[in-house]
Amino acid sequence: MSVLGRLVTAAAGLGGLGGLGILYSSSGAGDNNRIVHAAQIIGERVCAEKSKSFSVLKDVPREQLSVAKWDYNWDRRDPSHMVEASKGGEDDERFKMEVQLKKPKVTRHLFLIRHGQYNLDGKTDKERYLTEKGVEQAKTTGRRLVELNHPYQLMVRSTMTRALQTGEEILAQMKPGSLPFRDDSMLMEGAPCPPEPPSFCYSPESHEYFQDGSRIEAAFRNYVHRADYRQTKDSYEILVCHGNVIRYFVCRALQLPPEAWLRINLSHASITWLSIMPSGCVSLRSLGDTGHMPPNLIT
Repeated sequence: MSVLGRLVTAAAGLGGLGGLGILYSSSGAGDNNRIVHAAQIIGERVCAEKSKSFSVLKDVPREQLSVAKWDYNWDRRDPSHMVEASKGGEDDERFKMEVQLKKPKVTRHLFLIRHGQYNLDGKTDKERYLTEKGVEQAKTTGRRLVELNHPYQLMVRSTMTRALQTGEEILAQMKPGSLPFRDDSMLMEGAPCPPEPPSFCYSPESHEYFQDGSRIEAAFRNYVHRADYRQTKDSYEILVCHGNVIRYFVCRALQLPPEAWLRINLSHASITWLSIMPSGCVSLRSLGDTGHMPPNLIT
């Protein structure tokens, strides 16, 4: 079957493109010339519409455009904010020197692992242990982390049963005693903040958002930040926790609306990789990665 198709312009179209619409349907290779010609026409129309939009904005000062700029001091660790402000004049040299000394030099890598599949019928946390499939998921993710061959320095686990077990299975794939670990109740599952759009399937009480949200935000500030200026090598840390926590962390780290967290889906024992550069920029290298698992283990 040919992978080519036929492009058709239609009156009912995409918003912001002056009524231009693009339809796609499969066809034979004989329509190649028509496809290219149609694509050229569509491209010209799109460029023309964009030019009109830009011409309207060309005289508007950049600072007045509604562009969300990156906040380089999002973790409150920007070097210029960690030293005493300059008093002006000769003190500028002192300020510049201290800022230079406080600049981070390396990158922090965080591997956020969601726990494996667990017993949904459990009434208490202890009864919500990993299923057989959940154990296999955790083992598979542990092997993947070993294959990545990073010099991991630390594992931190949520204190909930399913996260503790997932961490244990991951550690079992590594050399005994090779990775220090500790447990932190701040990473427990919870309700970060009311999602937008609202979900009819997820509707905690308002006090749960108040209690869980402040805890999860505190955990974010504690774990997601650039390296200390005294750190000399890139670091690699593993956090084994929960879907809501990870989704919220990702939105906050990328400076996306926090209430967008529920729009993200994460599979069990998936790997989410955040890199925090010395400049304060953040890169999402993978989100909910399960490519290391066979299809029958993905849930």
